[in-house]
Amino acid sequence: MGSSKAIVLHPWRRGATDRREPEAKLAEAVGLVAAIGLDVVAAELVRLTRPRPATLLGRGWIEQLATRIAAEEIEVVVIDGALTPVQQRNLERAWNCKVIDRTGLILEIFAERARTREGRLQVELAQLTYQRSRLVRSWTHLERQRGGLGTVGGPGETQIEADRRMIDERVVRLRSELADVARTRELQRKTRREAPFPVVALVGYTNAGKSTLFNRLTGAAVMAEDQLFATLDPTMRGIELPSGRKVILSDTVGFISELPTHLIAAFRATLEEVLEAAVLLHVRDVTHPDSEAQKDDVAAVLADLGAPHGDDGRLIEVLNKLDAATPEVAERAANYLTRHPQAVAISAVTGEGCDDLLAAVDRLLDRTRELVDLVLDQADGATVAWLYRRGEVLAREDRGEQVHLTVSLDPADAARLRKRLALPAPQAEAAQ
Repeated sequence: MGSSKAIVLHPWRRGATDRREPEAKLAEAVGLVAAIGLDVVAAELVRLTRPRPATLLGRGWIEQLATRIAAEEIEVVVIDGALTPVQQRNLERAWNCKVIDRTGLILEIFAERARTREGRLQVELAQLTYQRSRLVRSWTHLERQRGGLGTVGGPGETQIEADRRMIDERVVRLRSELADVARTRELQRKTRREAPFPVVALVGYTNAGKSTLFNRLTGAAVMAEDQLFATLDPTMRGIELPSGRKVILSDTVGFISELPTHLIAAFRATLEEVLEAAVLLHVRDVTHPDSEAQKDDVAAVLADLGAPHGDDGRLIEVLNKLDAATPEVAERAANYLTRHPQAVAISAVTGEGCDDLLAAVDRLLDRTRELVDLVLDQADGATVAWLYRRGEVLAREDRGEQVHLTVSLDPADAARLRKRLALPAPQAEAAQ
C-alpha cells in the first residue's frame, strides 16, 4: 500500500463490556495500520449511540469525514471494528476512497508478513474466505449495465457468480495443498516426538517481545521489531537449560483481541504446535496498560485450542520489558510475582531475569517427570538403551536374567514406554 494517507476510526459504545479503554484500542489500531506502512494523518474515537445497519456510523460523522477526506486527499479509512459488506460498500461510496475494517487490516498484515509456503497458503485461504462475501463491492462499476430500473441479473450478476466460482475452486485447491502441508508437519512432529528433547513454546499477545526473547535465548536472528505481528511463521531452535537438559524453543505468531474466527481456523495448524509443547511460556508486556486484558485474550485462544492457559502445571507467565518499566510498574510486577510464584520477570532486551526463566523451565520439567519402576529381561538391551538415552536412570539392580530399574521420564516418554511395552496407563491418565 506504500505511503498512502489514512484515517483510523475506532467506533465505541458507552457501557460496552470490553475491559480496555477506547483510547488504548484506538492506539492499538494505529499500530496495526502503521505495520503496513500507511501514513496515519488522523485517529478518532467515534461514539456510537446506535449502530446504523447501512453505514455503521451516523450521517453527521459521514458528512464531516467526507469533507476532510476530500480536502486532505485521504486514500484509506480504517474502521477498527467489523463492517458488513453493505456497510463497507456504502462508506466507500460516501467517501470515494478505500475502506477496510479490522479483519481486512489484519489480513493485509498477515499477507505482508507470511514467509513460509504454509503461511502464505493460510493467509490466502483466509483472504478468499473474507473476500467472497464482499465481491459485490468490486463490481459497482457494472451497475450501469443492469438497466435504469435496477433489474436483477445482467452482466454484473454473472460476473459476480463467475468470480465466486473461481474463488470456490481456488479455496478447494488451497485446502488440498494445506492438507499436504499438514501431513508434512505431522511427520515433523512425529520426528520431534521421537527426539529426546521436550518443546518449550513462546506464546503471547502480539508485540509482547516473544521474538526478542527467542533471539536472546537462542542467539538466532529472528525478525524482532517494535511493531504488531512482526513474527508470523513459527521458528524453532535447540537450547540447553542450566541442568544440561536440551529443549526445543518454538516462537509462534502473536495473538490479538478480536482475531477473526476464520483467521484462527486458517492458522490452527500452526497454533497447534503449542499443543505438543511440554512447557508454554506466556510472554506479557508488563508495561502495557492493558496487560491483564491481553492476558485474558491469549488465555481465550489457548483454551479454544485445548492448550494449557492457566495454573495447570505447564504454563509459566513471563513478565517482559522490565527495562522499560516505571517504578510503579516494577512495583506492580513485584506484587504479581508474590501472588504468582511460578511467574518470572525479565527483560528480553537486556537479558535480566533470563537465567531465572531457564531455571524455572528446568524446575517445571522436573516436576512433570514420572518415576517408573521396571523389570526387564537382560536380553532386552534395546529398551534398556532407550531408557538411558531418553530418561534418567535413578537406580539399577541386575538380578540374574532380569534388570530392575527406576527411571525418571518426561510424560511423553513415559507414555511411549507404556506403548512400547504394552503396559497399562496410570489410573488418572486412563480416566481421561
